[in-house]
Amino acid sequence: MNIVMFTDAYWPRVNGISVSVESFSRALLRLGHRVMIVCSVYPESLLEEFKFFTGEVENNGPEEPIILRAPSMPLPVSKEDRLAKTSGWFWVAKHIEVFNPDIVHIHTEFVIAEFGFNYAKLHYLPAVYTFHTMWEDYGFSYIPLAPGFLLRYIARRILKNSLRRADLVIVPTPQIREVVKRYRVRKETVLLPTGIDPRQFDHSREDIEAFGRKLEERFPGLKGKRILLFAGRIAQEKNLSFLLKLIPSIREEHPDTVLLIVGNGPDLDSFKKEAEELGLTDCCFFSGYLKRDELSLAYAVSDIFVFPSITETQGLVTIEAMLSGLPVVAIGEMGTIQVMGGDNGGFMVKNDPEEFRKKVCLLLSDRELYEQKVLDARVHAKSWTIDTMTERLQDTYEKILDAWPGKKNGS
Repeated sequence: MNIVMFTDAYWPRVNGISVSVESFSRALLRLGHRVMIVCSVYPESLLEEFKFFTGEVENNGPEEPIILRAPSMPLPVSKEDRLAKTSGWFWVAKHIEVFNPDIVHIHTEFVIAEFGFNYAKLHYLPAVYTFHTMWEDYGFSYIPLAPGFLLRYIARRILKNSLRRADLVIVPTPQIREVVKRYRVRKETVLLPTGIDPRQFDHSREDIEAFGRKLEERFPGLKGKRILLFAGRIAQEKNLSFLLKLIPSIREEHPDTVLLIVGNGPDLDSFKKEAEELGLTDCCFFSGYLKRDELSLAYAVSDIFVFPSITETQGLVTIEAMLSGLPVVAIGEMGTIQVMGGDNGGFMVKNDPEEFRKKVCLLLSDRELYEQKVLDARVHAKSWTIDTMTERLQDTYEKILDAWPGKKNGS
């Protein structure tokens, strides 16, 4: 089948939606489907050789989705994000018509979502919507001076608009399914987390050692130390202050421990300043953005993955860490609860600094326990592979297409 996915966030924008859309699209291609991704143009992407679909080619390769980038403009409240221009609608629609999709899958709530819902309505195609982000929890990080009640009200209106227009809703966690019920939107929901491609984490010992040396050249303070790793968007909602404040007490017990923070985001400078004020300049290192292959190597050279976020929709980075054989200590909130399901592959703790600290120190102290958690992590992560999840997504598409009154002949 031909699937067109609509998303406001896609590479080079780094976040969970970009990972989800790319992972599912590549896995669908491996199953023999054709996939087009409609997303925004980013300034960085203008420098890259993206293949724009013109109707003259069938595909960009056996494992490459077709990328259609809509004209966009900067989002005033976030320098990382782009907002598609509504004037690009006709241009986008013409290119999608050549692709001739069977189903529309929308991963966003903004202008590109409008493109998707409009195209589905005009061409009488089923519209699947994935509810990725709890905007009620995230709005404050984009517009910190606006009243909280107003941001939540606007977020609810936007989300309800998308939910009501969808023919089927995919939810990555049970918590988001409950939100759909709370919004009183009567739509069929399918629980489907995003899987991870384990091939991204399959590195030779030589590659891992070479990356470790490269990282130590950049941050000499890492040499000979045990690394606590955080990876994700560097923003207030990730609860990084919680983690920074624990480092001095962890180092009292284990002086050979350092913290490596991987990622970029609007609050990077703020957290760097906080680390400096806490006296962590010799044991806390900010790498900034790493490419996907570099990030997977960062997991491989680290010792424990520490994840204090309490607003995570899915918590996919915890699975990425486990696939790399990295035990996880994470706060059991939101998506992390579903991903870890308890102490699988590490420890899932309450939002309590002392409990978090104790579990980190336990893994650092008890070598036998640590090795058991390494094995645990690899086994647990196998149930979250992208191929397993994509087969379920394919079944979902086929189910809605079979029941669709206007389905194409032969589809």
